[in-house]
This record gives sequence, structure tokens and C-alpha cells, in this order.
Amino acid sequence: MERGSAMAQARIGVTGLAVMGRNLARNLARHGHPVAVHNRTTSRTKSLVEEFGHEGTFVPAETPEDFVAALERPRRLVVMVKAGAPTDAVIDEFAPLLEPGDMIVDGGNAHFLDTRRREQALRERGIHFVGTGISGGEEGALHGPSIMPGGSAESYAALGPLLEDIAAKVDGTPCCTHVGPDGAGHFVKMVHNGIEYADMQLIGEAYDLLRHACGLPAAEIAEVFRTWNDGRLESYLIEITAEVLAHTDAATGRPFVDVVLDQAEQKGTGRWTVQTALDLGVPVSGIAEAVFARSASGHAQVRAAARGLPGPAPSRLEEAAAFADDVEKALYASKIVAYAQGFHQIQAGSAEYGWDVDPGAMATIWRGGCIIRARFLDRIRAAYDADPALTTLLTDDHFAEALGDAQDAWRKVVATAARLGIPAPGFSTALAYYDSLRAERLPAALTQAQRDFFGAHTYRRVDRDGSFHTLWGGDRTEIPG
Repeated sequence: MERGSAMAQARIGVTGLAVMGRNLARNLARHGHPVAVHNRTTSRTKSLVEEFGHEGTFVPAETPEDFVAALERPRRLVVMVKAGAPTDAVIDEFAPLLEPGDMIVDGGNAHFLDTRRREQALRERGIHFVGTGISGGEEGALHGPSIMPGGSAESYAALGPLLEDIAAKVDGTPCCTHVGPDGAGHFVKMVHNGIEYADMQLIGEAYDLLRHACGLPAAEIAEVFRTWNDGRLESYLIEITAEVLAHTDAATGRPFVDVVLDQAEQKGTGRWTVQTALDLGVPVSGIAEAVFARSASGHAQVRAAARGLPGPAPSRLEEAAAFADDVEKALYASKIVAYAQGFHQIQAGSAEYGWDVDPGAMATIWRGGCIIRARFLDRIRAAYDADPALTTLLTDDHFAEALGDAQDAWRKVVATAARLGIPAPGFSTALAYYDSLRAERLPAALTQAQRDFFGAHTYRRVDRDGSFHTLWGGDRTEIPG
């Protein structure tokens, strides 16, 4: 361990030494990269070096000036603080100390529009701003996360090798790639988190159906999930679900899941995904339902008031094993839909902002390190390898076959949930989205006709080009719109 002076040369620096920043700095040091470390509260810097200094070369700095002086050129300064105003404050503090060609790397969960704003402002000063999505939580930051850096190609040339070195590896391939310019990295991380919301909601609904439709205890459901994790649903989220369901609360002896308050919180990235999808006009209904399900869980007063409302008579299914197989198929099919919606949003955002994001590369870097890491992502990568211009994952041969195989089970699960009064918004909306895309005609024709009636919004016809308006308040003749 080298404590060094502030003039020692570090290849990269991390400011903001809460759990994520601290673990990222340790990861860099463990890989042989001398890393400068700084925190507004100097006690955190000191404790990091004292506790983990044996893991590699740390260069502690008490002041921003010492921190910047410790970095070799081009300076790579990683900011690991809360998104929003705290990030702007750190940028305002450090940018005047940097020179053209240096870079500030924001590793927090920033909104991609903030990243675009910051990147433009710093670019005018000759400083590279690299908005970087980092997924995997505190363990990923330490042992190898999935990393999604945006910014200029020039900045990635200097920064990329370090990030690829510390990222998770799958089959020898780093879970890190240059996503695209300005806010592309944070945009992709945002959608990743939105998909994560949908994935978790679907898993929760699968558990709820097995628990309340079949009457299976939590420990038995844990075994079902362990079985699923040996197959096509193999993933980090399925794995930890089995662990949670098998856990017994030490204080009460009850299943741990039964003593956790049923109110799920959120930090905002799922909500941003839905808001951005609305702006782009992309239907991410599965992600939206997952966000709203968390919101609904938190409205305890409304839920309490509605608890006595009428519903179906309680009943249980006899064939638990057969129904569990149906739920597995419904879960896989709904998961395909959720990812298809997320990748559609990435493609739409890329087109809107001129990022040229490679969707297959995103599937590749999500295979390890991140929360949604799964065997399933190999199939998505293969789909985009086979057809880089794939319009939707649903039409890939492999996924279309799986969706076809799931038809009876998927519909049976959704119908059973409705019949028994078990909420399954994720499964239901995934199926509705699938059927909407399959439909030859949608009732949107009637919706548009209504809009023309009350607001003269015009409509287009199926038999000729142009837009038209019907004089509904007059003789109902049709005129050009």
C-alpha cells in the first residue's frame, strides 16, 4: 500500500466514498490501478485506506486540488455521489481545476437529460463528461459490475480499458462497451432499471399465484424457483428469489417473506423509464405496470379502505404441479415481452438522439455483473446478431416459438388470476400487449374517429393517402384535413 503524497501519480480517481464509490475504488486498486480517493468528509478517505490499503495502491487526497494533482493526464475523475444537485455541485467544484482533454465520469444514476446538459457544458470547456451507468449494486462495484459508459469516442479510448478491466466477464468478454455519445450510457442504464422493475414484478406475481392459487408454502415455492433456475429462466433475480423464499425469520420462526411489510419502494429510474417512453411514444406497458404496482403497494390507507370490497369466493387449484408449469411458461413469455419493450425504447431513444446504440451489445454487457443478468440475454444477443435491424424481439424465431408454446398456459394463468381475484397486472398487460401487436385491426380506428368528431383532429383512411375530416356538425361530408 502506498499512501503517497498528493503529487503521486494515480491512473484514475474516485470522489464520493459511500458504499458504491468505496467498492469501485477497491475494485480498481485490486486490478493494479493506482487510484486517488477523495471524499468531502475526510474520515471516509482515511478509513478506506486504513482498512483496505493492502488491496492495492491508494493515493488519499484531502482537498480537491490535491486530488486533481494526483491524477495522471488525461485525468480520469470518477464522481460517485447522489444524482441531481449533489452531482452538479461536485462538477462545479472540480471542473475549474481540470484542463482540456481531462474527463469527469459520473457513475451515479443520473437522468440522461441532465447528462446531456452537463456533457454539452463541459465540452465547451474542452472537458469530456462521461455519463456512466453502473449496475450490480455494492457487490458488483467491488467484484465486477456491468458498466455502460456514454460520452465521446475519444474519452472511451482513454477510459475504456480501465473500465473493461474491472467489469464483470462472461466467457472472457467484459460487460462494458461504449454505448454512444452524451447521455446514451445513462439512458441505457435507466431502461435496464425499468426492465428490472418489470422482471421483479413478474416474479412477484408468479410467487403470489403459487402461494394463493395453489396454497403452496413459501419454502415449497423456493424449491419451484430453484428448479426454474436450472432451466431457461436461470438468472440472478430467480436465484435470489429462491433464497429469500427459503429464509426463515429468526425472531418469529415464520417465513421471512411474511414478516416484510408489503410496500415496495423505488428510487425513480423505473418512473423515468416510463416518463421517457411516453415522450418517445413507445409503449412500455409492462414496465409501467411494475412501477404502478409499487406505487399501489405504498398507498396503505387506500388499500385498507378497499379491503372489504366484494370479490370472488376463495378457492384453491387442485393440480399445483401442473399450474406451476403453466406459470413458468407465462413468466417466460411475459419476460420476453418486457425485454422487447425495453429494447424498443432503447432503439427509439437512439434514433431520437442520434446515438447509434447497438442493442446486441447491450444484451452482451448485461449478461454479467448487473441485476438482470440471465441466460436469457444470450438469446437476445443471438437475435440481434442474426438480424441487427430486428424490429421487435417478439418476431425472432426462437422467441416466437417460445411465445407460441406458451399460448395456452399464458392465457390460462391470466384467466385463473382474474377468476380467483389475484392481481397479476404484469402477466395481464404483457399478454394484452402481445395481442395488440398480433391484431389485424385495433379499436384505435374508433378512437381516432371520436377525436375527429369532438376536436376535428382529422384521420387517415385505409384506401387512399392524405388526412381527412368529416363535417360532423353539418352534412357529414368528408373534406381534406
